[in-house]
Amino acid sequence: MRKLTLALPPLVACIALVASGCGADTATSSKAARAAAPSCPAKWRPGWQQIANKIHAPVYCPAWLPDPLTGEIVGQVSFGGAGGPAVSVSPDRSYLVSLAWAEPQSGEVHVNLRGYAARLKVPTCIYEDYNKGKLYRKPVPCFSDQRGTVRERGITAAVYTVNQDADLWHVLYAWHYRGGLYTLSEHVALPLTYAKVVANLHRMLRNLVLVEPAR
Repeated sequence: MRKLTLALPPLVACIALVASGCGADTATSSKAARAAAPSCPAKWRPGWQQIANKIHAPVYCPAWLPDPLTGEIVGQVSFGGAGGPAVSVSPDRSYLVSLAWAEPQSGEVHVNLRGYAARLKVPTCIYEDYNKGKLYRKPVPCFSDQRGTVRERGITAAVYTVNQDADLWHVLYAWHYRGGLYTLSEHVALPLTYAKVVANLHRMLRNLVLVEPAR
């Protein structure tokens, strides 16, 4: 895969002739930022709340997703199985929400959100390869080939470009929060370019909303 080139937003300086004027502008900007804070859509929140309750840890609801994906989770989420076609929660308190759209001759859009409530290290996957008709299997990191970090709304995420299992051929962002490991990834596939996938990931990361487990 191509190397990732990140374009970070420019630093905006507040330069004022009168100190009080600059303070007023800063206060206005702060209020605008709070007003613009994303929220988990009302129809989507119950499904994400179910996951948070199951793993007894926070989860991230995506307030924005690339068209035509939706973050509404339909059905019950259960340990050891699938809650609908796109959601699984495991006894180790990890979860995977896989959101996908595909159409013949048009391509696909595929986004994964994961959480590992009880671990900080990158998990291990089994890589399989055939050589001269023989199957070889070896353990490898599920996320590798780190290409720097990105920052959005208080989250500092490592960027991985070689990933396994459900995240194969995805660009993946991973970060830590409150003793857990969380990831967000998107498949690099037509009709999306690599640059478009990176732009989508930035926007999704910027619009993640924490959903706390019910007490």
